[in-house]
Amino acid sequence: MTVKTMQTADVKELLEKVAGFDQDGGNQRMKKIVHRVMHDIFQIVEDFDVTPEEFWSAVYYVGELGANGEAALLAPGLGMDRYLDIRQDAEDEQAGLTGGTPRTIEGPLYVAGAPISDGFARMDDGSDNDAEVILIKGQVTDENGEPLANAIVDIWHADTNGAYSYFDQSQSEYNLRRRIKTDGEGRYAAQSIMPSGYGCPPEGSTQQLLDQLGRHGQRPAHIHYFVSKPGHKHLTTQINIAGDEYTYSDFAFATREELVVVANKVDQSEVGAQHGVTGPVTEVEFNVTLVATDKPELQERHARQRALETDAA
Repeated sequence: MTVKTMQTADVKELLEKVAGFDQDGGNQRMKKIVHRVMHDIFQIVEDFDVTPEEFWSAVYYVGELGANGEAALLAPGLGMDRYLDIRQDAEDEQAGLTGGTPRTIEGPLYVAGAPISDGFARMDDGSDNDAEVILIKGQVTDENGEPLANAIVDIWHADTNGAYSYFDQSQSEYNLRRRIKTDGEGRYAAQSIMPSGYGCPPEGSTQQLLDQLGRHGQRPAHIHYFVSKPGHKHLTTQINIAGDEYTYSDFAFATREELVVVANKVDQSEVGAQHGVTGPVTEVEFNVTLVATDKPELQERHARQRALETDAA
């Protein structure tokens, strides 16, 4: 089909009315955004000769995506979360706030209000006797290498089935979720179990689209972090465990070379022994560097919908 309508007076007028340009009320920024979004959708319909059948299939797909709660899963799968990180990195560079540990995506599975402890925490509830025991350890410092005491290291990760507590009702409350306050030397440690990577629900909306793109929907084994300290830029990041099949092909585009961590098996962990963790264990070391800032808005995680965030505030 060669019909072109985007430059016609009818379509231009329609777009202006859709965005409320002919009305005095409303939010002007929202009007401009809706106008751009709808213009681009109309343009796609024209450029690709989208049929009514294809259009309505897309409409119902969006409805299904919302109904099964996968919108926050599809977003990183389409690179949206990674793009926001790229923009924030560019903003930091422009503001002279570069350096420190790299950020990467938060993901949709954080739960606020995890138990907090000083220096060390056990993250698992002990119910998985066959799991590989790990000792997560590290130090939080500033850009000059000075230890940051009383920084909050908020850690969460999946179990050996790739499932997260709260969202997986079979797990105990806050299983594999802890907040740890660093000691006087900026150090933290946690006993836990080796997480598994996971895949998008095979029959879900996200995988349905990924199949159309010829892409897999797998994530490697990884561990999420929020790290914060007054006077420093809040850090949202995660580490990927080296050697996982999907470490460098994460469907959510969260892998950054500096955040790939080798898990080392040891007969005895010195750090673990200080906290009663004895015998063979796998050490996962992740040291964090925070960047100083006097801007309050940069010292807090950005606002978004998170499980129990309101309750924990």
